[in-house]
Amino acid sequence: MAHMFKGTRIFRNREEAGAWLAERLVQLAPERPVVLALPRGGVPVAAPIARALDAPLALLLVRKLGAPVNPELAIGAVVDGTPPQTVLNRDIIAALRVDEETIERERQRQLAEIERRRAALLGAAPGAVPPPLAGRVAIVVDDGVATGATAAAALAGLRRAGVARAVLAVPVIAADAAARFRAEGTELVALSEPQALGAVGAYYRDFHQLDDAEVVALLKEASAARRG
Repeated sequence: MAHMFKGTRIFRNREEAGAWLAERLVQLAPERPVVLALPRGGVPVAAPIARALDAPLALLLVRKLGAPVNPELAIGAVVDGTPPQTVLNRDIIAALRVDEETIERERQRQLAEIERRRAALLGAAPGAVPPPLAGRVAIVVDDGVATGATAAAALAGLRRAGVARAVLAVPVIAADAAARFRAEGTELVALSEPQALGAVGAYYRDFHQLDDAEVVALLKEASAARRG
């Protein structure tokens, strides 16, 4: 059971948050959905959603572009694809005076990490390769959204892929990011929208760092359940 703290849900773990989200998403009755998890933290949230919707669970490889002075602060994000899709947070870039060379260096570094994750995760769990998305309903899942740069990049990539409908589903999202997504026409399903988000991990009792082996195990379990 999720607990409330000053009007905000505190989840036991990512799986519980996913189960709560699944209840909301089932009511939307999406047709032929594909659940796309942002690794690593989005995978255990997405797994119960995929089960509830009887949908394939696939990975969407996206990496945040970290600021030079604070790698946790997103100056943008890049999403896997041909070509890769980059979304930049120009307000933060201007405020920090980050030059184009620094942005490109960080972009290349994160593209290399996407390649590593593709080999480690999709190589070990080939069933998690996204199916053709044109005309499908895509549900993008993460364990939380602060600035929204990573999710924005993911959604931009999906629009390029020709999805019929894209839904962003997250347990917790900063209120200003939620307002921005809705203003842009994004369909958002969120359980908590705090005004001052702070750290996403503060909304979970268990927010341990997942390793590749845990992610692969969840993906294989989801694939086996659908085959069964």
